Amino acid sequence: METSRFSFDLPDRLIAQHPTDRREEARLLVDDAGTVSHRHVSDLVDVIPRDALLVINDTRVRRARIYAREESSGRSVEILFLEAVAANRWRVIARRPGRNPERRRYVLPGGIEARLRRDSDQYELESDAPLNEMWFEQHGHMPLPPYIEREDETADTERYQTVYARRVGSAAAPTAGLHLSEAVLAGLEARGVEVVSVTLHVGTGTFAPVRTERVEDHTMHTERYEVSPQAANAVNGAKAAGRPVVAVGTTSVRTLESAWHDGELRPGEASSSLFIYPGYRFRVVDELLTNFHTPRSSLLMLVCAFSGTERVLDLYREAVSLEYRFFSYGDAMYLRPAIG
Repeated sequence: METSRFSFDLPDRLIAQHPTDRREEARLLVDDAGTVSHRHVSDLVDVIPRDALLVINDTRVRRARIYAREESSGRSVEILFLEAVAANRWRVIARRPGRNPERRRYVLPGGIEARLRRDSDQYELESDAPLNEMWFEQHGHMPLPPYIEREDETADTERYQTVYARRVGSAAAPTAGLHLSEAVLAGLEARGVEVVSVTLHVGTGTFAPVRTERVEDHTMHTERYEVSPQAANAVNGAKAAGRPVVAVGTTSVRTLESAWHDGELRPGEASSSLFIYPGYRFRVVDELLTNFHTPRSSLLMLVCAFSGTERVLDLYREAVSLEYRFFSYGDAMYLRPAIG
C-alpha cells in the first residue's frame, strides 16, 4: 500500500494556532453511516447514542519542554523530555544541541548539570540530580506540536490539557479529548452515556509522518498504556450487551485494540506498537470522535482503516472546502461507519 495515498492538500491558514474560546465551540463534522452533517462539539449529546460507553484517555501532559544552557558557550538549547529511564536519566529530543553533544555539558534550570548521549534518533540525558514533577511544573513549558508556530502561552497550560487529565506522562496531548468540557461530559452522563477512562501516555512519534514508500514497511513507535479492572469490566459488559463503544481519539483506540485478547479486554499495564492501517479489523471500537490529522501520519491511516480511505479523504476535502480548522487545536469529526 503506497503511503502517498494518505496525502491531501491543506492551506496553511487552516492549521489552528490557538484553540476556540470554549472547548465545545469547535466545529464537528459528523459522518453517520454515510450521511454528513455539520455541527459543533456541544451537539455531541445528541450524536452519541444513549446506551454508549464513552472511553477517554486520562493521561496528563507533562510540561516537558525545557530550555537548557550549553555550559561553554552559554547558548540556549531546547530539550523535550519524553520518558524517564531512572530518576536522573531520561529519553529526550534535543534541538540544535551543537556539534559533538556527548562532549558538552548542559546546565538545566535550577543549576542542574547534565550530559547527552545519542540513542538512535533521540538522546539519553543524565543529570546530576533527580528531576521530579515539581521541577517540570516550575521550569517547563507546554510541548506544543511543531505546526503550532508560536511559543506556549499561559492559556496553553489549561487548554493543551483535557479537563479529565489525571496521570502525568505524555509529551503530547490526546487532542480529540481537548474538545470535551465539563458541561459536555455532564450532559452525556445525564443522558445515560457511561464514561470510563484508560491511560495511554502519548509520545512525539504521534506527530511523525510515515516516511517509507510503502505503509507496511513503517516501524511504529511504542507507547505505554494501562487498562484498569473497572475499564475492562465496563468495555466487556458493553460488548456483551451489544452497546456501542465510542473511543475519544486515536490513543483510546490504540489502547482498546491493543488490550483486547481472546474475546475480552484485559486489564493491566503494557506497551503498544500496534500500527492500525487499512485492512485492520476493529474488535472493540464501534464509533470514534477524532481530530483532523496530518498528511501521511499513522493517525490518519488509523482513521482511514476505521471508515475507509476514500471516504475519509472525501470528508477531509469537504472539511477543507468549508474551512474547518485542522490538527491539535482544530475542529473534530465523529465517525459512525456503515455496518457491513
